[in-house]
Formats: sequence, C-alpha cells, structure tokens
Amino acid sequence: MFVNHLECSLTGEYYPSGQIHNLSRAGKPLLVRYDLQAVRERLTKQLLQERAPGMWKWRELLPLPDGAEPVSLGEVETPLLPLPRLAAEAEAGNLLVKDEGRLPTGSFKARGLAMAISMARQFGTSHVALPTNGNAGAALAAYAAAAGIGATVICPAETPAINVTETAAYGAEVYVADGQIDECGRLIGEGAAAGRWFDCSTLKEPYRIEGKKVMGLELAEQLGWRLPDAIFYPTGGGTGLIGMWKAFAELEAVGLIGPERPRMFAVQAEGCAPIVRAWKNGDEFAERWEGAATVATGIRVPKAVGDFLILRAVRESGGAAIAVPEEAIARGVEDAARLDGVLLCPEGGAVLAGWRMALERGLVGRDEQIVLFNCAAGNKYPLPDRAKRIRLGEVNGAEL
Repeated sequence: MFVNHLECSLTGEYYPSGQIHNLSRAGKPLLVRYDLQAVRERLTKQLLQERAPGMWKWRELLPLPDGAEPVSLGEVETPLLPLPRLAAEAEAGNLLVKDEGRLPTGSFKARGLAMAISMARQFGTSHVALPTNGNAGAALAAYAAAAGIGATVICPAETPAINVTETAAYGAEVYVADGQIDECGRLIGEGAAAGRWFDCSTLKEPYRIEGKKVMGLELAEQLGWRLPDAIFYPTGGGTGLIGMWKAFAELEAVGLIGPERPRMFAVQAEGCAPIVRAWKNGDEFAERWEGAATVATGIRVPKAVGDFLILRAVRESGGAAIAVPEEAIARGVEDAARLDGVLLCPEGGAVLAGWRMALERGLVGRDEQIVLFNCAAGNKYPLPDRAKRIRLGEVNGAEL
C-alpha cells in the first residue's frame, strides 16, 4: 500500500491512515495522500496494459492495503461511446460519452461504494448508512450485502420508486422521509453520533472519492494518456468531479500524463444550482439552495459538503458551472437515444444540455474533444410511453 496519510482538504492538517475517519476537525472532507514517488517507480503504462481491465487494476493509487481483497461485484472499465449524430447536428466534431450505467447496480455510485465498503470491512465496521436520492443507496446496499455488513438508507420522498425498491431488495433498512437529501443526511449524522452506524455520506468519509477518481484514471488510459479538452459532469455532491481532478494530479506526479488538463464543467439543473450561483458570484463556498426541484434527482443536492472543492476544480481548470432547464434535460435524453442509440439517465441528459449551452456561449469549440459523463443506466428511470396500441386481427402488416 502506498498511502502516506490523510489530509484535511481545507486546512491541510494530517490524519493517520490506519484508522477510521469521517470529516476533519474543521468539518471538511479528508483526502488520501500517497507516496507518489514510490508509485512512480512501480506503476508503468506497460504494467497497466498487462492487467485485466477494471477498477482494481489501479491498486497502487487506491487505499486498500496490500493483500486485502476488495468487496467487488465486477466493476468494469466503462466504455467511451461516440455520439456522431448529436455532434453533427451541432456542427461539432469529437463528442464522447463515458457510460457509467454499465457498472454494478447500474450507476457510477458503484465505484465509490465498492471502495468505501472495502475499507469499512477492513476497519471492522458492522453497519453503514447514508442518505440518497437513489443510486447511492442501491450501491451501498449491494456492496454491504456482499461484505456481510448491515446497511441503512434514508431517501427523500421524491426518490424514484425503482431506486427505493432496488435498495430494499439488497436487504438494507430503507426509510423514505419528507425533505431534501441534506436533511436526510442530518438523521444519518445523528445516528452515527449515537453509535448506530458508520456514516458513508458523500465526502463525509475519505474513500468514496478514491473509488470515483478511477473514472479519471480510466479516461486518461482510454484516450492514450491525453486528456480531453473539456469534461461535462453532472454535479450534486460532486465527488466524481473532485475525484477526477485529484486523479489527474496524481497521474502527472507518477509520470503517466503531462500538465495539460481538461476544462471541468459542473452541470446542475436550474431548479437546484447552488454551485452555479456560487461560481457566478465568485464565492468560495455555496449557500444552500432552497426549494430544490428537478427531474434529475441525482443532482438535486441543495448543499454539498465539498462545495469549495468543486468550485476550486472548475476555476483552476478554466471551466464553468452551468444550470440547464428541465425541458433541455428531457430533450437531451430523447435526442441521445433517437440519434445515437444511447439511453442517458436524466443527469446524462443534463450534461448533454450543458454542452449544448456551452457551445452556444463559446465556452467550448466545435472542433474540441468533449467527454460527457452519463452517471446511470437510462432504463432505471421513467420514460414516456410512446407505443401505439393495436388489436391483432383488426390490422395487417401492410397497414402499420
């Protein structure tokens, strides 16, 4: 294992790596820091190429100790799919989507929870919990079941029914509550303080981000160790965006990529856009968004604990935070399926809409290489019923 220590993301205070942690004393996320020089001496492009694809090929840049078996449900390397007709419609060139819906439980939450539960088992944790708008709860429940660990999940009432029933199917104790995800998070925090469970909420433990950063590690290798010009990422808690920004720095430190970086675009819905508001105002932290509402439940996060880290990555990269309307989200889902055969989740529809807006505003060029992140399988969400009904025997094939 190449872990040196943990570090408060705000103050830089050091914490030992060999014990369980939630937030730092400053109430901010802890980040895992590695002996990157030692990793550089071991991890090569050739070695990575020889390994089986998937999340765990990156063990030198992950916190699980040597010899410890991960809790795995088969975390594949997700594909980069071209969207040629969508790009042509916008008179643009190289548009790609990284389809995270191919992962276990059908979403990118599997990456973070595979890592968090692997570490929780390593530390002897017997029960884990988190609040969720949907996919994180299912992933927590699935990996906890695989690890033989108890799980509790609290969902806002607007969580899609399929996510609630899926989470319960894995054996987790599931509660549906009035209010938003941050309010559900308060209940999880109170239960953790009372010793009922370990809090696995977004960025409130150090290891989900380490699993999510594998998206950035994979992306670099898939593109021949050159990063795209821009990345569009659906941003609620922002773990993946923060994780990828961390991954790129680590890849450069170990000699696998150069100093070039993509511009990072944090995409939110107009009905819940605290990061966009803070970015526009030049604020370091984002105020809570009141009355949050959007069909893209994964980005319906009124207050993110890692808000300053999201804003830092967006600004350092020269990117932007973009809020998209509901109708543009729905149109993005419909267009990607109809034109390129890729069924996006609503959050994926949001990033497609965000790219279109950025293109119109001149924030990205038509000849630039763009990667959109689709965070979950589109068929996990309600879709319009456009089927036509017929009665057999009353029509023939020539009449259809």
